[in-house]
Amino acid sequence: MGRTTIRKALLEVSRQWLQLAADGDMAIETVDLYIQISERFDLFADAHGVHRMDDVTGQLAEYFIGAPGRDRRDRITLVPQNSTRRQRRSAVASLFAHARALGMTRAVPLLDSPPIPRPPRCTGAELTDAEIEDLQFHSERGMPATRHAALLALLLSGLTSAETAQATDRDLQLAQATVSTEGSTYTNPRSCPLSPWAVDVLRLRSSYLGEHRPGQHRLVTSDSSTRYAAQASVGAGFNETARHAGLATTARKVEPRDITRYVARQLLLETGQISEVARRLGLSSLDNAAALAGLAWKTGEAPR
Repeated sequence: MGRTTIRKALLEVSRQWLQLAADGDMAIETVDLYIQISERFDLFADAHGVHRMDDVTGQLAEYFIGAPGRDRRDRITLVPQNSTRRQRRSAVASLFAHARALGMTRAVPLLDSPPIPRPPRCTGAELTDAEIEDLQFHSERGMPATRHAALLALLLSGLTSAETAQATDRDLQLAQATVSTEGSTYTNPRSCPLSPWAVDVLRLRSSYLGEHRPGQHRLVTSDSSTRYAAQASVGAGFNETARHAGLATTARKVEPRDITRYVARQLLLETGQISEVARRLGLSSLDNAAALAGLAWKTGEAPR
């Protein structure tokens, strides 16, 4: 046990993570992230002359968590954001927890590590019809070379950020005004209708990419990005549109999930059926569908 290297432990733990994802107990995006972070941790430890799991100290783990890195635009960040530090801490903690369960180490390097503070949880923005129109207007800037309009169109169809990140031109049925998705860890496969505006911008985007990147391609993210990186890219792209529209400010956070909430509320108003909200959004839980639509349906409250 004491001779287990970090690399060997990572290979074994990665198999466990992937199995958890296959069983639906862990998001594949989280698995991708944990593997990336753990590989960087292995390189970091190697640079400090540490190669075996049992030799990893709390101090080394803390150094890694707070180490400089690079942002999505490959710019060096000397002091990582708390969100990045939490991701690193979570990945390393999971690596060691699973390695201990496999009998590959007894080390608990983060046992005395203090929690990394989180900002207060936002309740989400209540987007209005007028604000959706503002988002559509500002998303069209530079299209179809820019992805923002296509990204917003997919979100407004009812796709999540994870599903939007993986959507390709082959998922589009523009003649039928629909888009198909294979679903994600928490959503089911389904076909979603597209508005006339969405059909127009997605047709332009698909044609543009067909000319510049022949073959199957993702519509709004890089084909080479991991699932986690692609989903994060959707969030970054949407945030750029929200800032241009003046909706995302220092006092108000607007994110892709707020589009999902808007779609849920619209579906509930149109159909009056929580089951239809769940079906369109690919949800197995009626409670989750009701929460997104702002309806405390078990107590008969009206939508918020």
